[in-house]
Amino acid sequence: MENLFKKEWLVTNGLGGYASGAVNGANTRQYHGLLVAALEPPTDRTVVVAKIEERVLIDGQYHNISTNQYPKVVFPDGGHYLKDFDIDPTPTWQFSDSNWELRKNVQMVPGSNTTVLTYTNNGKKPLVLELHPLYAYNDFHTTFHETSDYNFFTEFNDHYLKTFPEYGSIPVYTGWTAGNYFEARCWFKNIILSKGKARGLGSECDYYRIGYLVHELQPGEDLMLYFTIDQDIVHKGIKKILSVGSNKPTLNNEKWPKGFFKDLLTSGEQFLVKRKSTDSMSIIAGYHWFTDWGRDTMIAMRGLTIATGKKALSKSILDTFYKSVDQGMIPDRFPDNSKDPVHYNTMDATLWLFVASYDYHQKFKDTPFLKNHIEILRNILDQHISGARYNIHITEEGFIFGGECAVQLTWMDAIVGGKVITPRIGCPVEVNALWYNALKIYEHFCQILKVEIEIDYLNLIAKFESNFTKFFTNPQGTLFDVILPGLSQDNTLRPNQIYCLSLPFTVLDPEQQKSIFEAVEDKLYTPFGLRTLDPDSPEYKPNYEGNQWSRDHAYHQGTAWPFLLHEYFQSYFKIYGSSLKNKKKVLAELEPLKKHFYFHNGIHCISEIFNGTDPKEGKGCIHQAWSVAAVIKLYVDYELHSVETEVSVKSKQPLNKE
Repeated sequence: MENLFKKEWLVTNGLGGYASGAVNGANTRQYHGLLVAALEPPTDRTVVVAKIEERVLIDGQYHNISTNQYPKVVFPDGGHYLKDFDIDPTPTWQFSDSNWELRKNVQMVPGSNTTVLTYTNNGKKPLVLELHPLYAYNDFHTTFHETSDYNFFTEFNDHYLKTFPEYGSIPVYTGWTAGNYFEARCWFKNIILSKGKARGLGSECDYYRIGYLVHELQPGEDLMLYFTIDQDIVHKGIKKILSVGSNKPTLNNEKWPKGFFKDLLTSGEQFLVKRKSTDSMSIIAGYHWFTDWGRDTMIAMRGLTIATGKKALSKSILDTFYKSVDQGMIPDRFPDNSKDPVHYNTMDATLWLFVASYDYHQKFKDTPFLKNHIEILRNILDQHISGARYNIHITEEGFIFGGECAVQLTWMDAIVGGKVITPRIGCPVEVNALWYNALKIYEHFCQILKVEIEIDYLNLIAKFESNFTKFFTNPQGTLFDVILPGLSQDNTLRPNQIYCLSLPFTVLDPEQQKSIFEAVEDKLYTPFGLRTLDPDSPEYKPNYEGNQWSRDHAYHQGTAWPFLLHEYFQSYFKIYGSSLKNKKKVLAELEPLKKHFYFHNGIHCISEIFNGTDPKEGKGCIHQAWSVAAVIKLYVDYELHSVETEVSVKSKQPLNKE
């Protein structure tokens, strides 16, 4: 039963809203809920309906099929009635005992903050089903507790409720297709959120019951129960809404055969969201708690939408961030609360905009799109050259420099109590690789548009090419992680230098690329991602665990990140070739991550991070956009799906460098 507390399910609505919980029906995080609504898509996410208590009455005996953890006791413990669980196409549970069978399905209406539960009597005898929805009304970063503010004023109708959790709140609608509803108000107190507790976050919460629904379900009969903040759903009828929705084509490309790659594509669609503020598409960085981040979006869309041929989606996502450029920078992230200001504390996200735009044009040959945005790209370069926020500027050597005290600007951005855990003020190696690529991509775009490029940019490119290896190469033949030109060098071995191999343009010769790859392989590679720090470093943290302080101190000090596997394996293919034999080796290396996807943590998800030492259990978010996108892009770019069935995974073998 404990294992069912650890496994989680997730279904999303394309607005940033979602439904999620532990497989056994418990809520183990403050972020769990049957309806977590994005009130200002994709942000302002609010837990509206927390969970549901369910029980079956047959032959005079009750069978509780829901689960809660309270202090010192689990009650009820419906997991022992759970016979099967599947996530495809939407989360589905099969409950049974000797004389009854019940199927439960959860889905969300695309483009609506609406969750639908469907219960089907798969047994041979009638059964009475009792459903007790439990409500909340809190920002999903917080826990819900009983206070006098929440009276859940409710208007009762024949087949639905209209509930105001507190005075002035939006109404929440609860509807059903059959049954009788009985008012029976009470608080469910002191529910333990075990995963929240382990993270040093909210560990207990309360939920509210207005009443319960009762219906005698005949063999083969369905009962639908739905929760929504969309009044039109109630007026149109849920069956009609679902019938229309089922005829809509999915974003997934149906040409792919059933298997891991197709499941990855379907999983990746959960990150694609409509942003209300720009009326365009964006990408949620991770579930449960991330919004759309600039860096994550630019990296993730390379796999989620560009590589997979989704032109309109890719164009809309790029437009979201082109519209948001301010002082030569795209947002580091959009805030959780739509009323808060947009964050621009990033040194590299804007440079990833060049890379994503390059990938977009390479895939779709959309030259008019380039023409419409080339001026923005030029202005971005000019702003960086003349000086941007946070002391970002170009050095005499042609490198990009940035950073201020108590500000984190690179992807290694953990900060605790104002202290930056991995301060990288100066010229970070991967940001400089991105700066060089931004210049080369701009030059490439000018050639396509037959626009004469200014000599200053060409001089910068030449200066960078002349100086990079001279200043960044360390005595080991690899690269310093951060330098202050002519003053100091940080020789810490981190995975950031892999970008000097994997990005479209590089200044390194083949021998140095090979040296860097071998160093990363030897010290940083795990099958679940690249470690963020050499285990031999005294600052290395082998485990990501504990409270916020402990976790943030390990976040980039050893923790392994799956999204870096794309850069790692792409570099491998560039250096050693993409022969069929090498493709099979890479697929074999990905097998542990594949098993993680299907069987551990979030089902059909790839976690954000793993421990640096003995990585097995996923940590951080259960479902991270760039983790999934990294594997998708590898599969597409190197057609790994076509050789996947030939891979033998009986034993792990080292990469074959040939």
